[in-house]
Amino acid sequence: MRRIVKSEAVVVPGPAGPLEAAIDSADTPASAIAVVCHPHPLQQGTMHNKVVTTVARAFAQLGARVLRFNFRGVGASEGRYAEGVGERADALAAIAWARNHWPGLELFLGGFSFGAAIALNVAAESRPIGLVTIAPPLDRLRADFVPPDCPWLLIHGDADDVVPFAATEARLATLGVQPQLVAMKGAGHFFHGRLLEVDEAITSFFGPRLGAAS
Repeated sequence: MRRIVKSEAVVVPGPAGPLEAAIDSADTPASAIAVVCHPHPLQQGTMHNKVVTTVARAFAQLGARVLRFNFRGVGASEGRYAEGVGERADALAAIAWARNHWPGLELFLGGFSFGAAIALNVAAESRPIGLVTIAPPLDRLRADFVPPDCPWLLIHGDADDVVPFAATEARLATLGVQPQLVAMKGAGHFFHGRLLEVDEAITSFFGPRLGAAS
C-alpha cells in the first residue's frame, strides 16, 4: 500500500553556515534514517530535483526518516560552492544532524549524479548500512577513495549523455567491491519517464534491509 509522504522544512547547521533541508516521512514507525544528496550546485542541482525526491519518497515509503538538504550556496543554504570538498563536509554535517535527531537508527545514504559521488566519497567515514548511487560520476572519486563495505545499489541509464554508462562500467571494474548494478535500457541522465522504475529498484533492493533495521 502506498502511503502519503509528508515533507517538513528544517535547518541543519553546516560548516559554512546553516543548510536548508527537508524531512520526508510517512505515517509509520521510523525504521531507519536516509540522507540523500543532490546534483551539481553549479548546474541547477537542488534538493528538489525529481530524482532526489524520488529516492527520498522511496525510502520514506519503506519507513525511513529521510533528510534532503541543499549544499552550501544552493537555495537558502549559506556559503558558496567549494569544489566538492566543502560539499563532502556538508554531507557529513547533515548525516551527523540526522543521527543526533533520530538516535539509535541505522543510516542509509544516497545521491544522484554529483550527489552520488559525494555519497560515495563519505561512505567509508559515515558507515551507512546501505548505499544507493544514481548516475554517479565515478571520475569524481577522491584519490584516497575507500569503496563502501555495505550493500550498494547503483542505478544508471545506458543512454546517459551526461555521465556515460561505459565510463561507469570501466571504473567499476577497477574497484575492490561491486554494487548491484541496475542498467536501465534507453534511460537518459534525468530518467525522464522512468522514475517509477527507479523507485521500484530502490524498494526491491532496500525493502528487506529496512525491515531488518526496524
